[in-house]
Amino acid sequence: MYKHILLPTDGSALSEVAVDNGLRFAKFAGAKVTGFYVLVERPPASFDDAPPASAAPPAHDAISRAEAEKFLGVIVQKAKSAGVQCETLAMAHASPHQAIIQAAAERGCDLIVMASHGRKGVTGELVGSETARVITHCKIPVLVYR
Repeated sequence: MYKHILLPTDGSALSEVAVDNGLRFAKFAGAKVTGFYVLVERPPASFDDAPPASAAPPAHDAISRAEAEKFLGVIVQKAKSAGVQCETLAMAHASPHQAIIQAAAERGCDLIVMASHGRKGVTGELVGSETARVITHCKIPVLVYR
């Protein structure tokens, strides 16, 4: 049975449904969870703003960090209420699907539970395609909520 479940979130309503169901499944299976949020690396506003190749990765703005804390905090509270062991992770990455796969591998997760799509508009299209990419490239099982 599954022992460690990754619960990626983008804060959307469907992502919350996936988290809720992932936590119910974790409780049933006796698994722990890792709530996960991708801080998407934003390209520079202009070519002149681009850091030199030797520079450290850009720091993410306060809004991104606050979103991560808010959405991961929701997972922590729900896990606590459900009696499920929970840790969280926010990772900066240019590619959300690669970050999800990397986090699952680094944390030793044996299942990813995620939404089929996230936010509406262009962001929703990106998130939806990220789910498809996770399914395509991941070597561990992915449970998708629609």
